[in-house]
Amino acid sequence: MEAGEERIRRELGLGRLSWVLIILQGFLGIGAIVGGGALIIDPSGSLLNMPNSLLEHSPFGNFLLPGIILLLVLGVMPIVIAISLIVPFHWGIGGKLNLYPDRYWAWTFSLYTGFALHIWIMVQVYWIQNVTVIHLIYFAWGVVIQVVTLLPRVQRRYSK
Repeated sequence: MEAGEERIRRELGLGRLSWVLIILQGFLGIGAIVGGGALIIDPSGSLLNMPNSLLEHSPFGNFLLPGIILLLVLGVMPIVIAISLIVPFHWGIGGKLNLYPDRYWAWTFSLYTGFALHIWIMVQVYWIQNVTVIHLIYFAWGVVIQVVTLLPRVQRRYSK
């Protein structure tokens, strides 16, 4: 275990803001695993009442590849982040992709999740050529993830 992870483990309690971030990541991950899993199980989209016409302006013939991306990027990754924000662990690839070496890799990946969610929603809106309330909610969710991640108390909690 590296020094940063040891320091984070020694700290008593996570604090409310860290729990807010963990809950935001966790619920995002659970929802995306369910949605992505449903699209993988039924690439036609009918399991989620999504007509194929939603893909008309996209490069996809069915929902399989979007389902896989959703499951992995916005499902599995936020769950891993949420768990590692509670129980820090060393992850080599996470360390290498961490643009903020003075911060624990999961803190940085929390920012990445916000960006990934924004990109997902913007691409979806572009291909669907329609904006719905759910798009606005998830875009705001990404903003909230990033704002909470960038709060000074949260940054201090996850600094090495």
